[in-house]
Amino acid sequence: MAVRFSEFAPPISDETRYEPRPQRVSVSLDAQPVADTESAWLVWEPRRVVPRYALPARDFAVPLESGGHISPDVAQLPPVVPPNLTTYTLPGTEVTILVDGRPVTGAAYRPDDPDLADRVVLDFAPFTWHEEDQEVFGHPHDPFKRIDTLRSSRHIRIALDGVMLADSTRPVLLLETYLPQRWYLPREDVRLDLLTPSDTRTTCAYKGEASYLSHEPSGEAGAAIAWTYLHPLQDAVPVKDMVCFFSERCDVSVDGVEQPRPQTQWSTSPTGT
Repeated sequence: MAVRFSEFAPPISDETRYEPRPQRVSVSLDAQPVADTESAWLVWEPRRVVPRYALPARDFAVPLESGGHISPDVAQLPPVVPPNLTTYTLPGTEVTILVDGRPVTGAAYRPDDPDLADRVVLDFAPFTWHEEDQEVFGHPHDPFKRIDTLRSSRHIRIALDGVMLADSTRPVLLLETYLPQRWYLPREDVRLDLLTPSDTRTTCAYKGEASYLSHEPSGEAGAAIAWTYLHPLQDAVPVKDMVCFFSERCDVSVDGVEQPRPQTQWSTSPTGT
């Protein structure tokens, strides 16, 4: 019997998963080397939506000091642990990293899992990361996810609380593994006069930093309802300066057909928290 791949290998699980990576990975803090390895693993901890790097302890260029034991209760975790939440989701031993004699606490630990023996899992922040010579932003790249951008002539209309916010027949459809389809629209086809710049910013490892727009008359429902990439990373260059709306919180029509609102971690918050 055939199995749908996304159900066989869901993006979020209560299991711990890992994958060795062939590229060189280096990490620094304030330009001071912390670790450099050709044996990095990606670890998907329980309920984490993106992986974190797990590096061999032997490849650290700075001292590591063991701290107390941590024993998180998976049952008490949120269904989805976003990248910016540093909550531990695996039992292990906290590790303090000493950089130039300065202790960095709460950003690393050694898992108890014997399959991860002698590895240290690090938070992405506050460090600077490179794969080979290319800086990585936001979080490690997931080798099982990708982005496609497709030019389209479909008729896209976006409304909120009965107010038409966008109407376009020249969108770009962005498809990202496991996520709802996203319609990016030319700024000329968006009622920017009805939208107000927001202070909200988020970083995607594949697309870059997003700047947000709000529809203030809709109150909380319209907060940070749309976003744009002014300086996108390579994968998102085709949608540079275009505007996308949360289909989770807007009424989206495609060729005259109203689309159901997907239910995701962004249904209530632009940061997914």
